[in-house]
Amino acid sequence: MESKPLKSTMSSVLTPAIKNIIFDLGDVIIPIDLRAPIRNFAVLSGMNEEDVEALWQEHGLILQFETGLIDDAGFRQHLRTMLKNDAWADEVIDTAWNTVLLELPTERVERVRQLRGQYRIFLLSNTSSIHIQRVNQMLVALGQPPLEAIFERVFYSYEVRMAKPSPEIYQHVLSEAGLKAEETLFLDDNAHNIRAAAELGIQAVQVQPPLTILDYLRDESPDQNAAAAR
Repeated sequence: MESKPLKSTMSSVLTPAIKNIIFDLGDVIIPIDLRAPIRNFAVLSGMNEEDVEALWQEHGLILQFETGLIDDAGFRQHLRTMLKNDAWADEVIDTAWNTVLLELPTERVERVRQLRGQYRIFLLSNTSSIHIQRVNQMLVALGQPPLEAIFERVFYSYEVRMAKPSPEIYQHVLSEAGLKAEETLFLDDNAHNIRAAAELGIQAVQVQPPLTILDYLRDESPDQNAAAAR
């Protein structure tokens, strides 16, 4: 279970002007370990982590996959070729790739679902279909609905063929959802993504540990404060 919000450290970012909230996924809703796939593919291939990481960067594979330039099958085959192992089953590759996803805190999901009754709620993520399938499996195992049912609308980089921090992807979300930038809160853990959104007038807030969205999105209504004081 996740710790309670750090009530003494900051105020909620839910100001009266906010009508819409756009969430990032990784390290905002679900904790991630970006180096875990590199470690796991290094073990599988018998290579060292530095060489595997260099190959990722040289081939630009993640960006191609997350912007829909290659599909699941193409990603897996590219990995087999790049790391010189044609024998890997799809499940082996998917399992190693999904090690980036850590335990999903139910409290964060519950808070997002609570907020949907008061705000228009959206998801904007640089991600892949393999990761989204796994996150939805995790949600269902926790008795929660899938992402597509939690949010009014989801925007996945591999579907829209754009990625943060490109200004075009934020403009796409605002246009498709009919949102005004000044009425929209965007929560992301990446400073580059936050800066790009803020330049378009979006109320962008960087989620920085040890704080979580439970801290940033704390309900500070009089009723809630009175209950907390009891």
